[in-house]
Amino acid sequence: MKIYDTLTQKKKTFPSADRKNEKNIGMYVCGPTVYDVGHLGHARAAVSFDIIRRYLGYKGFAVTFVSNVTDVEDKMIKRAKEEGITEAELAERIIPEYEKDYGALRVLPPDHRPRATEYILEMVALIERLMEKDVAYATEDGVYFEVQKFKDYGKLSHQKLSELKAGARVTVDERKKNPEDFALWKKAKKGEPTWDGPRGMHGRPGWHIECSAMSMDLLGETFDIHGGGIDLVFPHHEDEIAQSEMATGKPFARFWLHNGHVKVNKEKMSKSLGNFFTIKDILKKYHPLVVRYFLLSTHYRMPIDFSDALLEQAKNSLDRLHNFMRRLSASTASDGPLVIKDRLAQAESLFNVAMDDDFEISKALAAIFDLINEMNALMDESKLSKKDFSEIQNVLQQFDTVLAVLNSHDSEVSVESDAAEIERLIQERAAARDARNFARADEIRDELQKRGILLEDTSAGTLWKKDFTGSHTPERGNL
Repeated sequence: MKIYDTLTQKKKTFPSADRKNEKNIGMYVCGPTVYDVGHLGHARAAVSFDIIRRYLGYKGFAVTFVSNVTDVEDKMIKRAKEEGITEAELAERIIPEYEKDYGALRVLPPDHRPRATEYILEMVALIERLMEKDVAYATEDGVYFEVQKFKDYGKLSHQKLSELKAGARVTVDERKKNPEDFALWKKAKKGEPTWDGPRGMHGRPGWHIECSAMSMDLLGETFDIHGGGIDLVFPHHEDEIAQSEMATGKPFARFWLHNGHVKVNKEKMSKSLGNFFTIKDILKKYHPLVVRYFLLSTHYRMPIDFSDALLEQAKNSLDRLHNFMRRLSASTASDGPLVIKDRLAQAESLFNVAMDDDFEISKALAAIFDLINEMNALMDESKLSKKDFSEIQNVLQQFDTVLAVLNSHDSEVSVESDAAEIERLIQERAAARDARNFARADEIRDELQKRGILLEDTSAGTLWKKDFTGSHTPERGNL
């Protein structure tokens, strides 16, 4: 298995050779600053790393997945002041909204969701280690990391320190030794949250030290995967590496993974352009599974363009998947031998080979749709047995442990459990129409539509399919 590492700029064998127990994987992904509800960029990162996490589980790895919550930071303080509440009250309101939105997108909850404010002691201890090693220093307004003492600074963003100095737009602060030095601890200011800090300095942590302290406390001083959006490479992840490796003398993360930017109709998403969307905005218009499929269907490292046309393509692809599963459940076949064993094994191999190559999702999806096309043709000719149907379902369900777009839950329609009830209602509707009781026929149609089922009357009878337009989207929660 090969995974692209931002640090080395190449695909590397995973897990790395130095692993003592290669089946236990530690994975840390930078989470949101919870001053406002999540937006499309948060959804992209969440789904991208959810697919990676799920595939590692599919491959037999035991993944300990950590994703933090930043609940003390400049934006948190500013928003709390604007609303006349505390930062803690703001966090308590916003965090459940992220959980609901991520749940609707079928993102698995992390094994650990540490809040920055819960790890102040660990942050202070880490800062004091850096001060003892003389790579951090105190000033009138806080404690800073002295960047030039870390010789490898810039290795993640592939920039030399001299280049960073030349290109930096850093406000000159006479209290710092160097303009590029970054804050580990900020001295207390009136109206801001404060804790006992290093060397007795009251204040609050800097952003970068938070992730280093939380990740190393939960996963160890060196762990397998550190992930986040491409915008976090510099300075956040660069600074994490510097402070962590100077404190421990060990490599921080073995692999650095970053998901690509999000654009809207080929433009950068921004409030000033009027194309900024929260996850809630998107889920009002599109079904959560359509959004998930759209987000996962582009390779995680590539930029993704959000548009109605591309969402419609995602909806059509999802329709094909669900309609095939419905056809499998509704079809009848005779007893007989398993005739497609080799073809199913080939599909599994193609899926695995694609995902083993830095999670090449487009090739993995192509393997699935090629299989579906061939199976539909065989079903048209009545060449499949009950055993074939069962094995096809088993293979697709295995793929769905990674994709999480097939099985429906809660108030969404479950093909397996509800197909018989839907068929019964269709027959009742047909009988009502034959009896010219059109009011009852329309009532049944409307009832099914509310449940996310669309009916299509054809010369061969009435067909049904799931509606992924989003108009019937259920109340969202952890699915």
